[in-house]
Amino acid sequence: MGKRVIRARRFLSAEHAGTSAVEFALLAPLFILLLTGMTAYGIYFGATHSVQQIAADAARTALAGLNQTERQTLATRFIDLNAAGYPFIDRARLTVEAQDSAADGSQFVVAVRYDARDLPIWNLFRDVPMPDMTIARRSTIRIGGL
Repeated sequence: MGKRVIRARRFLSAEHAGTSAVEFALLAPLFILLLTGMTAYGIYFGATHSVQQIAADAARTALAGLNQTERQTLATRFIDLNAAGYPFIDRARLTVEAQDSAADGSQFVVAVRYDARDLPIWNLFRDVPMPDMTIARRSTIRIGGL
């Protein structure tokens, strides 16, 4: 009986035909989970960056206005005309507030909120904590130079 066990061990240890399939079966779900997670957060970070860039670009555009009303008009018009050019952004889901800073009258603030419910990432992971569905960013720019 001892010789049979030894022969069986030698036979099994020498056989490597299915090891790749077993390794793939063990690692593929984890690899796919990592890939979809990176894709989901990449889309979210791309949308977040786009919202921040919209706020910064609108603030720079508003700098040309002579008073608060004109600056608000310039910022809102810039966003209306250019929001579609930013990745992952739908203009209909953007909310814009542009006004002089209450704390410092020499600064102009553009605050942008984006309802990110339509991004495709929310249905990928039901039980995994995801970021907030509303992306809020703001940009402040000094009025009148240095």
